[in-house]
Amino acid sequence: MTQDSSSIYKRFFMVSLIMSVVLLLSAVIGLSIGSSGRGPWSLWNAITGSGESDTALNTIIWQLRFPRVILAALTGAALSLGGLVFQALLRNPLAEPYILGISGGSAIGAIIGILLGFSRFPGVSITAFTGSIATLVLLIVMSSGRSMLKNDSLLLSGVMVNAFCSAVIMFLISMTQDTRLHSIIFWLMGDFSTLDVKQASMLAVVLIPCFIVIFGLSNAMNILLLGKDMARSMGVNVKGVTLTLLVLTSFMVSATVSHCGLLGFVGLVIPHLLRLISGSDHRILVPACVLGGGAYMVICDSLARWIPEQGEIPVGVITAMIGAPLFIYLLKRNVR
Repeated sequence: MTQDSSSIYKRFFMVSLIMSVVLLLSAVIGLSIGSSGRGPWSLWNAITGSGESDTALNTIIWQLRFPRVILAALTGAALSLGGLVFQALLRNPLAEPYILGISGGSAIGAIIGILLGFSRFPGVSITAFTGSIATLVLLIVMSSGRSMLKNDSLLLSGVMVNAFCSAVIMFLISMTQDTRLHSIIFWLMGDFSTLDVKQASMLAVVLIPCFIVIFGLSNAMNILLLGKDMARSMGVNVKGVTLTLLVLTSFMVSATVSHCGLLGFVGLVIPHLLRLISGSDHRILVPACVLGGGAYMVICDSLARWIPEQGEIPVGVITAMIGAPLFIYLLKRNVR
């Protein structure tokens, strides 16, 4: 083992350990916060069985909060990892599924599936994936076909496609006249409140293999940053790796959108912050984004439940309030 590879392994384990602790702490916060008004001690009693038995509190923690924490962690991991992949392929720190319109395309497909009466899985998930792939193909066509990784053209095309997707979403909502209208609007803003352990488990089965494959391609992403010609000379199948990453990312995004709605700027905030902390090596950034993105989304969901005195606000409002100013800052920094 060379000194360089030894250093990579040390950084990998150190960053992964720190992010794992952060994720664990965020999970404790997510399980402790809620409308019941009980704090961390109630969670400790529920885990250890100490103190007075409270059946209602146990039900709240394990059947309501626990699935939300798992789902939020999976969603944050998928969206932050998706942002990292797009930023690596486009070599642009502003790229992420929401800004490029991939999330919007998934949302259109998901809404069509909901209006057609499909089940959330696999029906709505399939229509959401179809919408994301259709959006991705449209982006590639708009950015001049073969030059699919051209930074500015694809990013600008994504902004326009995102605006078009928003218009189509508003059209579909305006045509909906029944009781599904309220649930669709709330879902579009990002909603974890209607999901259970079964749906969280299904999402985990779908997403975890994607995380593993992308981690296996992390070194290829490092090489792609050197340029396509250099990557080919180093034995990387550029088209194969690029297509695999684009399809996997679109699949992850569509799976999360079909379950949780639109959650913007997660793929912008987490990769950017972790790149500042741990460097630009994707062998470290991929697991860091999975763990750190999960922790970030759990905290955002906890804030969405904690800020209002009664009820909750959509978690997408929290992510947008954090991510939009950061996007403006990065945009101004890029322009300079």
